[in-house]
Amino acid sequence: MTIHPQPHPLIGDAEHIVREAWADYARHAADARSIGALHEMSAHVSTNRVFQIHFTDASTLVAKVSSYGSYFLFAEDHDRLARCSSLLRHGRWAGFLADVLTLDKRPYTWYDGRRWCAFYGEVQRAESLPRVLSSADVGALAREIARFHHACREISSALPSVSNSVKGDAIHLLDQLTNPFASRNFDLPSEDIGVLVRFTHELLVHLEAVHYDEWDKIPILVDWNLGNFSVVRDNEELRLFSRWDYDWFRVESRLLDFYFLSRVSSSTGDRTSFTYSPHTLTEPRFLDFIRAYHAINPLSRRDVEFLPYAYRIFILNYVIREGARFFRADLCSQFRRDAARQYLDASTRLDLRPLLEIVDA
Repeated sequence: MTIHPQPHPLIGDAEHIVREAWADYARHAADARSIGALHEMSAHVSTNRVFQIHFTDASTLVAKVSSYGSYFLFAEDHDRLARCSSLLRHGRWAGFLADVLTLDKRPYTWYDGRRWCAFYGEVQRAESLPRVLSSADVGALAREIARFHHACREISSALPSVSNSVKGDAIHLLDQLTNPFASRNFDLPSEDIGVLVRFTHELLVHLEAVHYDEWDKIPILVDWNLGNFSVVRDNEELRLFSRWDYDWFRVESRLLDFYFLSRVSSSTGDRTSFTYSPHTLTEPRFLDFIRAYHAINPLSRRDVEFLPYAYRIFILNYVIREGARFFRADLCSQFRRDAARQYLDASTRLDLRPLLEIVDA
């Protein structure tokens, strides 16, 4: 499915919100800077609006205006992100995450009851990866992600607990899908709703069976599409340089990151053609990714066997449960239909044997 960017009708007064939020921040922080111009940076795939702020003193910031999900989870996520950035500041990952603007040592967020806004420091952007990576870059990216996951595990115990969880999301979705008005609410026929109920229920059963609540949880970024991070070359091997965009930040199993990493590794690439098919999880290039990752940050059979469920968590939560509030309306409808009729069923037929051979070797 090829996406043709177009302005989203929601949050039409986003520029006004940015100016109002900045005025509020500046008043409380005694920041004398004045906005000179706003330059929109939105991808126009989601409902968010993103702007680069140019101040009259030539300094810049980035502002994000959103109405997706819950403001209270948004504020909580930004608190955890700020803590992650601070905890990583003295090691290899110093400066990797874009800093959230703070007020009284806490991340600043503006909220009017319906929309919210946060400000971020500009991160230096280095090289973007090509749509299709070389085999060498697949391995190098895997090693970098393995190191980053290890660093995130090291700091995870210093983070406060979070309010949301994979299991809580799935329980909420199951309640929504078994509502008598589910077909109308999700704009899907009853047979599609039935498929979604079955997969959501099976996910919850599996989470209970594997004691997922007891697994290691680390800060993860989930959406590793090519427009969200940059790299540099260090002795011909790429190194992660900077990361921005935190729409799907979570504190969960590292395995939730792997579906998007399989897309980045894919032989077909995924920059202008959007599909959420699970086939990338078993492509030869992703096998190479897992092999390189495993050499740095070992995976177990249990981890590999969980990958189809990690994929379903993404589909059920972000495409089905939250899709209408995050994606453009046309994309949401298409993704939901494809999820119910193609994607979820396809995830049951993934051949994990080559991946298991890597971790069993």
